[in-house]
Amino acid sequence: MHHDYPILEFDPTREAMIEPGRLIPRQNVPAHCVVCFFQDVITGLVESGRARHIADKRSEMGRHPLYETDVDGKRLAFFHPGVGAPLAAGLLEEVIARGCRAFIACGGAGVLDSAIAVGHIVVPTAAVRDEGVSYHYLPPSREAYPAAEAVAAIERVLQRHKLPYVLGKTWSTDAFYRETPAKVQRRREEGCLAVEMEAAAFFAVAQFRGVTFGQILYAGDDLGGEAWDHRDWVNRGSVREKLFWLAAEACLEL
Repeated sequence: MHHDYPILEFDPTREAMIEPGRLIPRQNVPAHCVVCFFQDVITGLVESGRARHIADKRSEMGRHPLYETDVDGKRLAFFHPGVGAPLAAGLLEEVIARGCRAFIACGGAGVLDSAIAVGHIVVPTAAVRDEGVSYHYLPPSREAYPAAEAVAAIERVLQRHKLPYVLGKTWSTDAFYRETPAKVQRRREEGCLAVEMEAAAFFAVAQFRGVTFGQILYAGDDLGGEAWDHRDWVNRGSVREKLFWLAAEACLEL
């Protein structure tokens, strides 16, 4: 369908010219997979001998490895999706093609409400589609959504561990250098608690491919005040490692 704005020209055709299911061989990979944005956590698992390398995708950036670990006798895959919706969605596509079917992502996000302390857990229930990738997987709409069963599994795990968390919308944007005060205010008014770059794309790809996907974020930098506050959010090693294992536990319940 022709539209004045190309990003809105959604095509529902199931098979594309470059189809991951035709290019990437299916493997004996775990059905459950954590999408982990924390390279420090992944490096720790690899160096401690807890991770087994099972596949690679190569790009001009280099290797994009897929790993496997054992959690209480259960197989679990995990990988780093890169940063930004296009790369993250592409790598998710390839892991789905290999055979993974249930996903929980763990990562960080900026907060739009300064009252959300750094390290606090945010569970997205919707993502405002202010990126480009999701429009190639779903018809145009305001929001994309995680799987309800994934959100429920995350909540069960967090409640089991008696960890405080907040449910709400996140804002997925491609341009973190264009998060203007007016846009931040607009997103706050529509209920967004956090801002990140990939959730809407993840949810759209998962819905299109018929797999289960949810996400756990921890509150990082703060965009809720008069000026941006970094809050030293990337140097929270214990929070990041804990989030990985919470994601693993929730994923294995799916």
